[in-house]
Order: sequence, then C-alpha cells, then structure tokens
Amino acid sequence: MRHEWFALPRPGLRWLPVWQRNFLVWRKLAIPSIMGNLADPLIYMLGLGYGLGGLLPQVQGVDYVRFLAAGTIVASTMNAATFEALYSAFSRMHVQKTWDAILNTPLSLDHVLTGELVWAASKSLLAGLAILLVIGALGLVSWPLALWVLPVIFLTGLAFAAMGLIVCALAPSYDFFMYYFTLFITPMLLVSGVFFPTEQLPAMVQTVAAWLPLAHAVQLARPLLLGRIPDDIGLHLTALVVVAGVSFCIATGLTRRRLLK
Repeated sequence: MRHEWFALPRPGLRWLPVWQRNFLVWRKLAIPSIMGNLADPLIYMLGLGYGLGGLLPQVQGVDYVRFLAAGTIVASTMNAATFEALYSAFSRMHVQKTWDAILNTPLSLDHVLTGELVWAASKSLLAGLAILLVIGALGLVSWPLALWVLPVIFLTGLAFAAMGLIVCALAPSYDFFMYYFTLFITPMLLVSGVFFPTEQLPAMVQTVAAWLPLAHAVQLARPLLLGRIPDDIGLHLTALVVVAGVSFCIATGLTRRRLLK
C-alpha cells in the first residue's frame, strides 16, 4: 500500500459532485460569505490606498491606491483559497467526517481532493471577482484588459488551494494552521509586491521573493489591471501551474497516507 500513497492523482471526471455539494452548502450563506471576503481587503485598500496613499508620490508611475488595488485582489484570492483548503476542508475531513461519507459512495479520495481543490479555487475566484467589480466601480482598473485577470485569479486559487491541502493533510488540529500563516503566508504577503514594490527590499530578500507564488501572481495581475501586457507571462504562468500541480500531487499522497492506512 505504501507505494500507492504517492502515486499520481487520478481525478477522472467524478469530482464534480463534490464541488457541487460544497457549492450548495455555500449558497445558503453566499451573501455573508462574499461580504466577509470583501470587507477585510477593502478596508486595507481604502485605508492604506487613500490614507497612506495621500502622503506618497506615485508608485511605479501610478497612484498608490491603483498600485495597491491589484495587490489586494491577489492577496484576497490567496486568503480565500487558503482558508477554504485549510479550515473548511479540515472540518469536512476530520470533524464532520463528510469525506468518510463520500468515500462510501463510488467516488474515490482522488475525486474528493480534486473537488475540494477546484471548489477552493472557485471560491477564491468569486472573492476576486467581487473585489474587481468594486475597484472597477471606483475607477481603479483599466478595461477591458483587466478582465484577463480572472484566469490569473483562478490559477492563483488553484496554487494556494493545493498548498493548503498539504497542510490540511498534516494538521492534527485547527491550531496547526497558525504555523502556516505565521511562517509562510504572512511573510510572503509582505515581500511579494502587494503593498510596495519588491525593489525596495534587500537584494537577498528580492531573490527569495521572486520564487514565491504570490509574487508571480502579482506580476501577472498588476499590469493587466493597469491596462498593460505583463512581462514574462509564460514564466509566471508556468510557475503557478507547477506550484499547483506539484503541491496537489503531494497533498494527494499525504492525504492517502492519513486516511487510507
């Protein structure tokens, strides 16, 4: 059995009912959920963008509030996918035993994990779309090129959902997630170009930051929202695809080891 734990995922096409089940549960609380995803990033964006931004000159040739708006969308995407893949997925796996119930049907664990992955990315897409509409209404994005940020949001959601599922597979309890946020998510948020250009950082930190998935997402999203074609599109897209694919393979193996002993 051990060699099967780390075999490649076999998602097939049966993951859709898992996605649908999560969507139907979420739909009952859709409005509070969307408002919750909107509130925190918009408070930061409006407070820092118009407050601190009023004290700053232009950043990379644009007003600071427009610079920050792009980072806010990507950061919110990361947070939405991460929270769903951690707290919600862990609840279904360990507390509510929803996964155990699903595994008593013809669906496999690979189907469950694929459904969870795509659902977390879908939820992050909804969060990113909601913020895009708000900042678009405020005149902070350039249409129609800004619409191309939606595939970037979804791909970013896949990458962070896959990484979150790794932590979910390892976590003994909810408290374990604080290590992930404190040691990885928060530092990455600060050095990936969300709040200020990475050029302001020491050279060593810039080198590390360039490898982070959030930095690749920012490098794609910000130019699109400002009406420009991003540089090195292929590099950034490939990086996010690799992170999503490798992380999902690892998460699948670890979850198999945990649940299918």
